[in-house]
Amino acid sequence: MRIFVALLLSLCALTARAQLTIEITQGVDNPTRIAVVPMGWSGSSPLPEDVSSIVSANLERSGQFESVPRTSMLSFPSKEADVFYRDWRVMGTEFLLVGNIEERGGRYYATYSLFDVLGQRKVISNGKVDGGAGQLRDIAHHISDVVYEKITGIRGAFATQILYVEAFQRVNQPDTFRLMLADADGARPRMLLESDEPLLSPAWSPDGRQVAYVSFETSRPAIFLQSLATGQREQLTDFTGLNGAPAFSPDGTKLAMVLSKDGNPEIYTLDLRTRQFTRITNHYAIDTEPSWTADGKGVVFTSNRGGKPQIYQVTLASGRVERLTFDGEYNARGRVSLDGNTLVMVHQRNGVFHIAAQDLTTGTLRILTETNLDESPTIAPNGAMLLYATRFGGKGILAAVSLDAGTKYRLPSKQGDVREPAWSPFFN
Repeated sequence: MRIFVALLLSLCALTARAQLTIEITQGVDNPTRIAVVPMGWSGSSPLPEDVSSIVSANLERSGQFESVPRTSMLSFPSKEADVFYRDWRVMGTEFLLVGNIEERGGRYYATYSLFDVLGQRKVISNGKVDGGAGQLRDIAHHISDVVYEKITGIRGAFATQILYVEAFQRVNQPDTFRLMLADADGARPRMLLESDEPLLSPAWSPDGRQVAYVSFETSRPAIFLQSLATGQREQLTDFTGLNGAPAFSPDGTKLAMVLSKDGNPEIYTLDLRTRQFTRITNHYAIDTEPSWTADGKGVVFTSNRGGKPQIYQVTLASGRVERLTFDGEYNARGRVSLDGNTLVMVHQRNGVFHIAAQDLTTGTLRILTETNLDESPTIAPNGAMLLYATRFGGKGILAAVSLDAGTKYRLPSKQGDVREPAWSPFFN
């Protein structure tokens, strides 16, 4: 499999910035123990990236794996003939990943195999992936995805990316805001846009080729659309009042947004082919923070029409509005998982804002986070993890939690406040 998407996206990078780091704070009980052996390499100089180390870190970050330390490995096989199951079994290893990397004509070719140590059998045989210069991390993410899916049955999301906003307060100078793009593990940050005015609510198109966001650069909030490949930008709204919270429909043909052009914040959709706006809510209360249902037939939004902020859903065909949340006095920023089964949200309990998940069939609500001032949840495309903004050490940071709350990690930044995360779709 050839890797090209990440290289395409990297063309839009303006400046590399200090990347987010990862601090795993909680993993599942009894994680699967895997040995990721350093890949064989016969080049005259060291590889620019340690592919095996990246794979190992990815799997550990999922919270479902525990890696065997290299210092504990009795051997470093790179092919099946060199694998002695007994050596790995005595260390409690359940799975073993070995491989080899070659460089030909400036391109890297990786082959890899995964072994079930206890069953003494090969479960991935001579997997292959290649990439150009600067794509060794993409190769590592691809291998991580394949191994994760083979063992867990869940599609891996290590090769996806995230958007977020960095904010910097400067003495006697305007604040600076940057729209950033990075790998899902926070590596390889690239700046898409820098402004002295606030940037808000970045959102991915379903094909991962465009982003929408709110910028105040025109002296009032306006929604922009930007191509990741070319950097070309288009201003979509210029109405008096509020223009905010863009969200792509699952088929990418529409944007939901909140506009107050008619006097009150209401939810609208914009057809991206015809540029026609359609008002879909009509209430004297404040309706905001739209997102789409998984099937694209409805829009979820926050409204205080019941007296306090709660999450509602409007069915586009009929205009019927249904309240979705009843547990607690404050629920907002609802996001529906891609399988349509779970609603994640900002939930206030005892005066503290947490991230919570509600089963849309049973209505059961579960608190996922224990930190304070948690906001802006965004769900990974495989539905296994969600990313959110929170405060830690006096700074705004990103943090992640699994939908079963069993795995948690932070992505602190060395500089600025980080906020408004948006997890990309799969790129293929």
